[in-house]
Amino acid sequence: MSVQSSAILPQRKVLSASPAGLGWGFLGVLAFSFTVPLTRIALDGLSPLFIGAGRAVVAALLAATALALTRQVLPRGRQWRRLLVVAGGVVAGFPLLTSYALTEVPAAHGAVVIALLPAATAVLAVLRTGERPVRAFWVFSACGAAAAMAFAVAQGGGPSHIQRADVLLFIGVFACAAGYAEGALLTQELGAWQTISWALVVALPVMAVLTAVSVVQVAPAASIAGWACFAYLSAISMYLGFFAWYRGLAIGPMAQVSQVQLVQPVLSITWAGVLLAEQITWLTFIGGLAVILFARGATSSRGRRASARS
Repeated sequence: MSVQSSAILPQRKVLSASPAGLGWGFLGVLAFSFTVPLTRIALDGLSPLFIGAGRAVVAALLAATALALTRQVLPRGRQWRRLLVVAGGVVAGFPLLTSYALTEVPAAHGAVVIALLPAATAVLAVLRTGERPVRAFWVFSACGAAAAMAFAVAQGGGPSHIQRADVLLFIGVFACAAGYAEGALLTQELGAWQTISWALVVALPVMAVLTAVSVVQVAPAASIAGWACFAYLSAISMYLGFFAWYRGLAIGPMAQVSQVQLVQPVLSITWAGVLLAEQITWLTFIGGLAVILFARGATSSRGRRASARS
């Protein structure tokens, strides 16, 4: 989903999206869209702690190798503290929380709640940069959050039966949005793939300990399919998918290319139906559509103000 929203940085002028930028952006989104259903498959034999932490360890080893081979310059000063924000949200928070949540709810359900991510990233980016977007931005963001909450409540059986999984998903979305927003700002200083690579390396000691704890608690006993899913989550969702996604944003313009992320929940719900044979109900369809439309409104309205001010 791994890591990347329309709305992270203001654009200097209004431009048409490059076909190459859109292509790379879609490739990244396509890679991330398999994360939720494949996590659900991997849970058959692997603990949520092992999946959430173990995939970060594998990705960190790949990242460390790439950084060493290309002789990247070490981050400096405050950059290390900002990388902790990225690591806490994208590397640790989101993978761990969603892995635990998906032990209790279907993949399609998780995809609907996670559809709030673009709007959440936009809100945190606005707060982080001190921007003053148009009123429509706040209206769309609030409506998107309300739609996601209403879906979670309806699926849980009413306000008094909100599922623990939904709480984990909402916290995971917030953590991931914080990591995306800070990471997007850091890419201007460190580079795109370098930012996610350093974030993985920063998180490696903690994630390695958590992985060891998970193995002691529950020995991994997945099928070939389960291990294949874990390999995908480690190499693609947690690392290589960011290469395509950030390359698309770099070609840009970012505001237009990042809108591609809004198709991710649709793809995730589709894969849940195809790979897991989950029944996609009308409530799931309507809930996902509502969250996506409000997220698009939020990211688009912020982009218009940013362009107008330039």
